[in-house]
Amino acid sequence: MATSIKSSAVLVELNISVWSARKLDKNVSKEIDINKNTMTKAGNYNKHLLAGASELERIQKLSGEIREWHTRQTLPWSDTGTRLLPMTNFFDYKAQLAEYEGQFQERVDSFLQNYPKLITLMAYKLGALYDATDYPDTATIAERFKLKYTIMPVPEANDFRVEVGTKMQQQLEEEYQRSYDDRVNSAMSDAWSRLHTTIGHMVERLSGDDKKIFRNSLVDNAVELTGLLSKLNVTNDPKLEQARVSLEKSIVGVDAQDLRDHKDLRDIVLTKVTAIMDNI
Repeated sequence: MATSIKSSAVLVELNISVWSARKLDKNVSKEIDINKNTMTKAGNYNKHLLAGASELERIQKLSGEIREWHTRQTLPWSDTGTRLLPMTNFFDYKAQLAEYEGQFQERVDSFLQNYPKLITLMAYKLGALYDATDYPDTATIAERFKLKYTIMPVPEANDFRVEVGTKMQQQLEEEYQRSYDDRVNSAMSDAWSRLHTTIGHMVERLSGDDKKIFRNSLVDNAVELTGLLSKLNVTNDPKLEQARVSLEKSIVGVDAQDLRDHKDLRDIVLTKVTAIMDNI
């Protein structure tokens, strides 16, 4: 049975929606089929209603950044997208999310302010593809942009409160406990996988050809991971913590440029991270 994490973690659902500004043009799709002599509907032509609009691209880019950050800061829990957020990372997560909320709303407001001008510009850019009816009014478009989150407690088997009889109640609790254990194990497997991937990449990049090129992110990602794993070890797995500390010690005071310039240092770090990899 997996360790109970009810008091050491919460569940979080993050939902971000952004207007895609794309629309299927049935007439153009039909024209292409005719021009290409197809005998069936071979494809669809989707118009980019705001192609090249930096205001919308900035929102799309930020939403992707937020989703990636959210995934890094949490652990998997369910197929529906609900993620596990350890309490050791709760306040840092909330603070950063609040900052992201402000940035998201600021970019949405800027886009909405410029939306009428963008429509006018697209009438020129899209030529015969332009159709004014493709563009909803500003109030309607504003509803297409949302950033919402819900934080919930982690339920356990004994949280069932249903009138189904003692035997069925026990069966439901046992079924949920198995699912709960699987989810906790999956969450911790994700943490281990991140560690394994990062160390494996370091071993691969630091070994072999002296002229092998690697980016600053080789060290930066490892540093970030050691900080995250100190918060994501929701079951307090001593082996994970030992591996995390070992990785942290192996790169303390080291940067990517040092590794590029000094083969001796590169060999030392390689020896250390290889030992960690062997142990895990």
